[in-house]
Amino acid sequence: MTIESLLVAACIIFLVTGVDGASGIHFASSYGDHMVLQGAPYRSVLWGFAHKVGDAVRVSLNNAQVATTTVTANHHGSLPGIWKVKLPVQHHKGPVSIQVSSSEGSATLHDVLFGDVWFCSGQSNMGFPMGQVFNNTEELKQAPSFTEIRTFQTALTTANTSHTDLLHASSWNLPSTGSLAGFSAVCWLYGKYLYPHIHRPIGLIESAWGGTPIESWSSHEALAACTHNGRRKTRAPSQPSVLWNAMVNPFVQMTIFGAIWYQGEANAGRADRYACQFSAMISDWRQKFHKGSDGETNNLFPFGFVQLSGFNNNFNNIGGFPDLRWAQTANYGFVPNAKLQNVFMAVAMDLPDFTSPYGPIHPRDKEDVASRLVFAGRAVAYGEMGLDVQGPFPSTFNIHGSSLVIEFNQGKSPIEVRSNVGFEVVLNDTRFKISRKYK
Repeated sequence: MTIESLLVAACIIFLVTGVDGASGIHFASSYGDHMVLQGAPYRSVLWGFAHKVGDAVRVSLNNAQVATTTVTANHHGSLPGIWKVKLPVQHHKGPVSIQVSSSEGSATLHDVLFGDVWFCSGQSNMGFPMGQVFNNTEELKQAPSFTEIRTFQTALTTANTSHTDLLHASSWNLPSTGSLAGFSAVCWLYGKYLYPHIHRPIGLIESAWGGTPIESWSSHEALAACTHNGRRKTRAPSQPSVLWNAMVNPFVQMTIFGAIWYQGEANAGRADRYACQFSAMISDWRQKFHKGSDGETNNLFPFGFVQLSGFNNNFNNIGGFPDLRWAQTANYGFVPNAKLQNVFMAVAMDLPDFTSPYGPIHPRDKEDVASRLVFAGRAVAYGEMGLDVQGPFPSTFNIHGSSLVIEFNQGKSPIEVRSNVGFEVVLNDTRFKISRKYK
């Protein structure tokens, strides 16, 4: 056989099997055995690929048919076609088997649970793995007991155009020492600490890449909402939209409950832009997940983030990233606010790790970070009453010579000063370095 005939044969195989090499009807790459689908009050969306446009597709749960749909043309490419269906609202947690079938055959998902799906994204502190946190041996030892928390780790991939499906398949995993050692610590611990409060299965999707700026995670539409978003001459993961295209957009047709975010170090020095970019990205993600899931993902879904941790003692840059932290709140200093509605945060400035073998910018204390994120999420995302997540706010201040007295208008949450080197206050560009007296 000549080289030319081999190439023709390969092209024929590609056209028959589809973009991911699978023949017949099959699920999108973000679906798999042991996964968690979004449960009540939302309807979970299932979708995948087939080749015969117009062909009927039947969907069954535990061998009982619950929905039908047809294969439609794939407007993002030639072959294969796409099928998509909403399941009835699921009030039970499962497990169930889900089967789709057509004239091309069938495909089945086994051991599927229904609960809440959270999307975890950002750069290296979100990607920081469980195997490197404080107390990781004990944490990993406990993991297999949380059988109703399932994880999915997205492969690191970039793309210059938006992709409907993942370019590299991954799998859903039951928690184990092996599967979690390299999984996002903040993502896993968030699910672990949240679980006892909601008493339902949790699906955790990690989609994070170290050293990447917010521009890479934002669609072109989100970037267009803010000025000064020109292309940066850096390595591929730092280019605009390349991670949105390959590592976020393939999930927008899935129903999710919410997202958490730990990113910003790569945007230090451009805080004035970040204040716009962050709120624009959140709004854009919400709109696209809502549209992609045919209205099932809430168009104001809860979005949590971690304020950047302190990593130095330099009073000229107190704790590191002061401007970026302010920008993370859209210049309000707190969330939720008028620009960041249904948004919650975990403060981490007081959690530095100067002796971290992974560099002080990567603190190993992800337990406190996740615990604080869950506490805020319980109040904002789940509407749990009686949780004071805002803390005291400064109401008045008086300057007496070299002394500064600040009064706070909220006394429910006491102020705890953990720093032994003091803190810094900036008033109208005048810096007060305070290092000894606290009340």
